[in-house]
Amino acid sequence: MLLDVNRPELFFISILIFFVAVLSRYLMAAGLFYYYYYVKHSAKYDRLSSRKLRKGQLKKEIYWSVWSSAIFAFSGAILYWLWQNGFTAIYLDISAYGLWYMPVSLAIILFLHETYYYWVHRWMHHPRVFRKVHKVHHDSFTPTPWTSFSFHPWESVLEAIILPLILLFIPVNIYVLGFYLLLMTLSSVVNHLDIEIYPKRFQQSKIGKQFIGATHHHYHHTEFKTNYGLYFTFWDRWMNTESEKM
Repeated sequence: MLLDVNRPELFFISILIFFVAVLSRYLMAAGLFYYYYYVKHSAKYDRLSSRKLRKGQLKKEIYWSVWSSAIFAFSGAILYWLWQNGFTAIYLDISAYGLWYMPVSLAIILFLHETYYYWVHRWMHHPRVFRKVHKVHHDSFTPTPWTSFSFHPWESVLEAIILPLILLFIPVNIYVLGFYLLLMTLSSVVNHLDIEIYPKRFQQSKIGKQFIGATHHHYHHTEFKTNYGLYFTFWDRWMNTESEKM
């Protein structure tokens, strides 16, 4: 669908399409993990948190996640308009940069997003900022798969702006972008699962210690002042903010 600045209704239609796509992706990912680990195999897996869920927690998480999905959809619609009008570095032809560049571009956006998120996340824990921006997410003392998109609208805006900014300057193939969006959702769900799905052998390996899983993020929701990372642990290790329990 070609967005014409003289036809604003097309922009609103694109927002609606993105909203359905983002919300469906969240509901499917969170729902599948919740059903498998919390319903079908609830007695098989140990929860990391000893605390019970707050009354009405799941409904509140889904409520805030709907708002987050709307904000992410608006950001997606803007990015789509920018791409159609040649303002982004997103490209379709793989041969334009070669196959070798695809994993390189993925590594670049992972690093940039990780860096942005780590420092913004630390800033959101400043007492003057926390209550207005980040408290909604931490109202889930015990995280669940549904917590993965449960943000205050201000936090959702902060989450939504970084990827479009990166894509204005860093060439990224459309297939890499699609994979990255899926990775973002799955990673967030896994990290908030409150059940560690990675084998202990992997967690204790040199490679495994580089990645954030449910255990790592569990301590962030428990201690509040540690484990600020998104995908990787290197900023927490470099800045001495990784939990001593890791």
